[in-house]
Amino acid sequence: MGAFVESVNTGRVRPVPWGSLKRSAIDKRATDARVRVGPYGLDGDEIADLEHHGGLDKAVYAYAAEDLEAWSVEIGRELRAGEFGENLTTRGVDVTGARLGERWRIGTTVLEVCSVRIPCRVFAGFVDQERWVRRFTERGVPGAYLRVIESGELGTGDAVEVTDVPEHRVTVGVMFRALTTERALLPSLLEAPAVAEEARLKAERYVAAAR
Repeated sequence: MGAFVESVNTGRVRPVPWGSLKRSAIDKRATDARVRVGPYGLDGDEIADLEHHGGLDKAVYAYAAEDLEAWSVEIGRELRAGEFGENLTTRGVDVTGARLGERWRIGTTVLEVCSVRIPCRVFAGFVDQERWVRRFTERGVPGAYLRVIESGELGTGDAVEVTDVPEHRVTVGVMFRALTTERALLPSLLEAPAVAEEARLKAERYVAAAR
């Protein structure tokens, strides 16, 4: 079987003991229903921290089931779909190797890879692992944020069809390293027209400061 969505996950805002807001919707749960997807994400999926999550460039978060399984081995317990706060748990998709601007047709939607997940205190608290932010960063498999190019519906079992692949080589993995451990890679983000606006501005500031 080719690439497909193994699970569609949504969450509601709930009180949490971590972070400054003390509330989060990171606890995503699988749904068997087909879900409507609009410019700002999945119907029924709430966002607590609008400063750092959500918006057009972070409308949908995808994480590979294969990467969840690798983490399960390291952590020593099974990680369920949605446990990393992802909306789409994919199977057969090289999420880390996806290029910025790559487009995926899923159901009647078209989604575009444009950003990456940066680990935070809420994520660390939810996973409940020591040195989690550092470990997640060192592993370098952050998952991808997707913007919605065409609204529609999607559901568990839908194929993930890659319809457009840009010619540049700026991948999700490269972007993550540029924003975390290898700032010298920041200029490369400017090679990807579809890169999220926040990251593009960081790259432009880096280039300007280096002149």
